[in-house]
Amino acid sequence: MSSTERTRTDLGRALCIITGASRGLGRTVAREMSRLVKPGSALVLAARSADDLRALKVELAESEAGRAGLVVECVVADLGEVGGLESVVRASEEAFSEHMDHIILFNNAGSLGDVSRNTQSFTDMAEVDSYLSFNVSSSLCLTARVLQAFPQRPGVRRTVVNISSLCALQPSRSWVLYCTGKAARDMMFKVLAEEEPDLRVLSYAPGPLDTAMQTEARSRTGDPSLRKSYSDMFAQSQLLSCEASCAKLTKLLLEDSYTSGAHVDFYDL
Repeated sequence: MSSTERTRTDLGRALCIITGASRGLGRTVAREMSRLVKPGSALVLAARSADDLRALKVELAESEAGRAGLVVECVVADLGEVGGLESVVRASEEAFSEHMDHIILFNNAGSLGDVSRNTQSFTDMAEVDSYLSFNVSSSLCLTARVLQAFPQRPGVRRTVVNISSLCALQPSRSWVLYCTGKAARDMMFKVLAEEEPDLRVLSYAPGPLDTAMQTEARSRTGDPSLRKSYSDMFAQSQLLSCEASCAKLTKLLLEDSYTSGAHVDFYDL
């Protein structure tokens, strides 16, 4: 969209697919998307926690959007398994209707991995493969399956969002799995943007969020200086709420002026 065009106030009549939707940023994105899509839209929420997904579905059903007819489908799935990917795509195809004009995929699911050890300790290929399967391979394969299920067609926009991290750009001691996974995902989506010019592709780094992952980082990070840095951020109330970060993400999506494939950080905005 050119700078002279008015910023959108909604994301259209959309099919929104959100992974890692049961908690943290993913849960917040689901709430925000329910407010930003037009009536006739659908959310497909995927995560491994059935109870948390059910609670979110009830919350959204009771919201203004839910009362207006927003469809919410929950998929309890392990995205590190082929069956999990198939379940998400199948639910997305069932939730889609011909009057929808926007497909949005949020690749949010991810894990921290073992941050207590340095690189030279990772000698077990099965351990590394398991981490990369869930954090990298699943994101690539789900994106590919969604794009095949919903190919380019007139009048339908397609947007792919990768939840990234500063760790995609900067190394952190004892965080080799996490940094590697985030860097690989960023490059994957840069390539996708080059290959598919009709797509809108965004890698958004949400900043240091006050979530369970940050709690894990403060307690398990092996590098003492990094662990102290995270503890200090928490003690000094420097962590961000998911709501504050999600507000900037939605602003990016509504303005739609970012370069496709770009890595945009919370602090860039």
